[in-house]
Amino acid sequence: MNELLPLCNSRDLVDGGQAVPFDVNYAGQACRAFAVRFKGLPHAYLNRCTHVAMELDWQPNRVFDDSGEWLLCASHGAAYLPDTGQCAGGPCHGGLVKITLSESGGVVYWHSAYNLQPLAF
Repeated sequence: MNELLPLCNSRDLVDGGQAVPFDVNYAGQACRAFAVRFKGLPHAYLNRCTHVAMELDWQPNRVFDDSGEWLLCASHGAAYLPDTGQCAGGPCHGGLVKITLSESGGVVYWHSAYNLQPLAF
């Protein structure tokens, strides 16, 4: 099952700015995810560092470093490439779990998949 779900307005994602959080069910667990914009394109990942399964945010919805060039885990300094989620340095083990996004008509959508479902409330 792959469903297209609205996430936010395009204007809510500013290049190198604050993340837009959302909740998903990943492999049977409730997880936080986030969307960001980098070099004009939207990207989304599970908010889970690969070093230790902790959220990256150093402050609510702040996942970029001060330069706006890296996604940074506040706990241990693992750095990730914003456009791919791949480990770029620090104690990370592999890349972040990427969530497919698309953008159309001023709206950013995320694509659910078998192990990545919207959280039921």
